[in-house]
Amino acid sequence: MRRVEICTKKRTEFVDITSVVDDEVSGSGIREGVCILHCPHTTAGLTINEHADPSVATDMLNALDRLIPEDGPWMHREGNAPAHLKASWMGACVHVPICEGKIALGRWQGVFLCEFDGPRARELWLRFMA
Repeated sequence: MRRVEICTKKRTEFVDITSVVDDEVSGSGIREGVCILHCPHTTAGLTINEHADPSVATDMLNALDRLIPEDGPWMHREGNAPAHLKASWMGACVHVPICEGKIALGRWQGVFLCEFDGPRARELWLRFMA
């Protein structure tokens, strides 16, 4: 298993990690298979979505803020209850196919680390299966 550190800069943001994942896959030597990405944090998640237009990530963050507001009736008093909920909605894992030694995504797709309680140093775990 590979571990990669991703440093976030804002309280909430989608960090495009597509090139990081592709570099790790290229360095793995795997030609055909799958890369399993796992985010081992309870206030951050992962998603695959459009990365050609940055407004898509902004729209997603804004939608999550409307659905899960900071000032909700949260019982978790640590101050980051919305971050836990958003991370669960996004999910902790994604699977990316590997074809000819590179990640295989759709034309507009990218891989994102979804930060909801930053800024922080986050860890990304990658497992390759041939």
